[in-house]
Amino acid sequence: MLTATAAASLLGALWFVPSANASSDSPVRDAVSASPSPQVTEQARIAATTADASVTGTRLADTGSFDSTPYVIGGTFCLTLGAGFVVYSVRRERLGF
Repeated sequence: MLTATAAASLLGALWFVPSANASSDSPVRDAVSASPSPQVTEQARIAATTADASVTGTRLADTGSFDSTPYVIGGTFCLTLGAGFVVYSVRRERLGF
């Protein structure tokens, strides 16, 4: 019974692990546009000017904030479940079941 509970807890914890998909769901376009989009052109200009200005420092892309709420909730649940099993086991041991 304890093994099944541990396996269920592990599977519940793995539910919160994000999946990384290497392929997209949308079909691939056949034709590639000959002219770059305005966003690509602007990014190239910014990259060219910042590369000249700061050669020594490396800047990472700003991807936004990371939503860790599901991980915190899942981790708290699994921690509470594990602590409950420990308390239950200690009480059973002391009462002699």
